[in-house]
Amino acid sequence: MTPDQQTTERATILDLQNVTCHYQANQPAVQNISISAQEGEIICLLGPSGCGKTTTLRAIAGFEKVTTGEIFLNGQLVSSANTHTPTERRRVGMVFQDYALFPHLRVKENVSFGLQALSRTSRQERTATMLDLVGLTGFEQRYPHELSGGQQQRVALARALAPNPVILLMDEPFSNLDPDMTIKMRNELYRLLRQTNTTAVLVTHDHQEAFAMADRVAVLEDGILVQYDTPETIYHRPTCQFVAEFVGKADFIPGVIQNGTIETEIGAFPNQGGYQGNSKVIVMVRPDDIKMSQSTSKHAKIISRQFRGSQHLYAIELATGHIVHSVEPSDHSYEVNTNVSLEIIATHTVLFEHPTESTS
Repeated sequence: MTPDQQTTERATILDLQNVTCHYQANQPAVQNISISAQEGEIICLLGPSGCGKTTTLRAIAGFEKVTTGEIFLNGQLVSSANTHTPTERRRVGMVFQDYALFPHLRVKENVSFGLQALSRTSRQERTATMLDLVGLTGFEQRYPHELSGGQQQRVALARALAPNPVILLMDEPFSNLDPDMTIKMRNELYRLLRQTNTTAVLVTHDHQEAFAMADRVAVLEDGILVQYDTPETIYHRPTCQFVAEFVGKADFIPGVIQNGTIETEIGAFPNQGGYQGNSKVIVMVRPDDIKMSQSTSKHAKIISRQFRGSQHLYAIELATGHIVHSVEPSDHSYEVNTNVSLEIIATHTVLFEHPTESTS
């Protein structure tokens, strides 16, 4: 390793190796989960309700025991089949969905709650620093019920970060905020985590939230990790149809590999990856892969239109009955039942094996 590599390589703060947790003897809640996070990295556990993301977070925190596998925090083994370090000794910060503030304590007392080991002066200084960091200087004497939802979340963040945790764990922290406040607080949280170089794990079911916050995203389905990568890779190169659909609008149409291209009923896609599988494939198409224009042909027809501010989302029925979608600027709109022609503008091609071509 060169000196430059030594100065730029970050320490691994979180490491899950083949972690399985059970709530019932024969039904694992999560199975063989392996993810890691480096110092200062924000990772996200993404998936639908019941997929195991909160169970994974609780296992990291020490609220759930590990059946098999191992969890390391800052290089120390904290969970395995034979090891379980209590939550209070893991140095993790937690932000819950409801923030879990103490209603009978003022803001400054909530923030300083985990600083009892410090001297009074140090505790006061640390509390003041954290309140300044989250923009709540002057709110020290207020009770939680006297704060807005966004202010309560800031107090919860200040309390979680005050003891200087090894890692910050957040379970759907924006679920109780309205959409405008969610975007504002998401930006503020991102700035705060970067400013403090805090390693964090965020649980969410919202792929836009995950993409906006995370360096890497772990997508879970039915307790199994199906992809762990950067937001860009997960969106543009999903490993399965579940991921493709969960992280954005996606349609799937059959195609045939011919002479180095993928021929479909809406046009040819480049076989950029040099797909070597069977001749029949399924092509993933996103709305921004398709450009449409009015046509006299009856090959494709608009069957619905959704106004989305700067864009319209059109659903288009093809002659075979397959449905694809296209987005177009909202300054010009097409009426439902308009016949259109389609042009492929995809810069990459994502293929999945055609089910009828699968080998037994």
